[in-house]
Amino acid sequence: MHKIDFDLSLEEVTKIEGAATLSVKVREGVVEECKFGIAEYKRFYTQAMVGKPASALPQHLARICGTCSNAHIMASLDAVEHALGIVPSAQTMVLRALTMDGLMIRDHALHLYLFSLPDLLGKDSILALDENDPEEHQLLHDAFDVKAAGNHLSQLVAGRSVHAPMPVVGGFLKIPDSAGIEKSRRELEQIRPAVLRLIGVYGKSPFTLISKTNYVALTANPCSFLQGDLCASNVACIREEKFMEHLSHVVVPYSQASAYAFQGELYRVGALARLNLNKDALKYRTKADTAPYLARFPSDNAYDNNVAQAIEILHCIDEALELLSSHSFHTETPQKVSPHAGEGIGVIEAPRGTLYHKVVLDEKGVVTHGDIVVPTGQNQLAIEWDIKTLIEQWIKEGKELENKKALEHEIEQLIRAYDPCMSCAAHFLEVTWDEA
Repeated sequence: MHKIDFDLSLEEVTKIEGAATLSVKVREGVVEECKFGIAEYKRFYTQAMVGKPASALPQHLARICGTCSNAHIMASLDAVEHALGIVPSAQTMVLRALTMDGLMIRDHALHLYLFSLPDLLGKDSILALDENDPEEHQLLHDAFDVKAAGNHLSQLVAGRSVHAPMPVVGGFLKIPDSAGIEKSRRELEQIRPAVLRLIGVYGKSPFTLISKTNYVALTANPCSFLQGDLCASNVACIREEKFMEHLSHVVVPYSQASAYAFQGELYRVGALARLNLNKDALKYRTKADTAPYLARFPSDNAYDNNVAQAIEILHCIDEALELLSSHSFHTETPQKVSPHAGEGIGVIEAPRGTLYHKVVLDEKGVVTHGDIVVPTGQNQLAIEWDIKTLIEQWIKEGKELENKKALEHEIEQLIRAYDPCMSCAAHFLEVTWDEA
């Protein structure tokens, strides 16, 4: 054990969705303090919900995030429809599943290709990939092809890849046209080899941080991002409306984001949690083509969230191909909204993990109360714990502690592996060091 003292402080993070802070205090080789906080996070959307008519709420809450806005639409629709007693049609649920498939493909591709892949290749950013290197050339072009296919699927079904206008309470305003369906099917089939290459790249990742904890996710068979029971790796499954009864709010004085414990314990949500709990429920074609990589799950390696996301892209491609090929869509007027008092819960799996919306309506169908629990807030304590664990490993293994930039970069890679809802750029952390 190295008897080293140092302070690490992060006061500003640029090129991210929001802002984050990090403060670490090491004395005599022991991490005495590790504070990871999310800053500029609270924008009072739960207060802004109050007074809104129920039918307007999904589009309003989509503006929480430009990256995963369609996930907020889906969660809000689920909550509002539960409050109003609306049961979506079978076709509506298929279109919503396709909307989520497009979101997952696009969003996971953004994270894996543009933000995390440079870490694996030892590059500063995706712009540094060498077009003259065959592998890097291929990955660079794969990135744009995969992301484009996800965007096009979202546009076909939901109208846009962000802030989608077509999903509404009780249905969809427009259904996909046959020409667009055929084009999307061709694109999705064409990108399958690219995604298999991506899974192979992340499947060989050398990064490891074993950190055992609890995992929470919606579970269903077949796998669904929209329906199912909430399950955890250490407790029995619960109904989604009971989720908040198992969460305890944790006040983090140095963070603007709410943090949570599940059953009083630290836990994680996201692709890693979903594969740990749902890997047997993936599409058959996905399981067949990724069997060597699925064998590592359940996994306690925090970095395996990356390969889990890559496998989820393939699952979403295979699910979308199946749905587009097996369903004939017809014009269907959204169900009529009859305002009345009610309370509804909506729980879905957003790209970064379990997303919870709650809405309370008065007799006019106007919101009187709302609550939102987002994935990054739920992962906040786990991220902090893993940063502490990483630093302790560096100290124990006697790594080059004088090389502060190397440690900073390791922390960057770890945070990126969680894919927090901050648009991470090539340089996630700019850290200033004050020696004790």
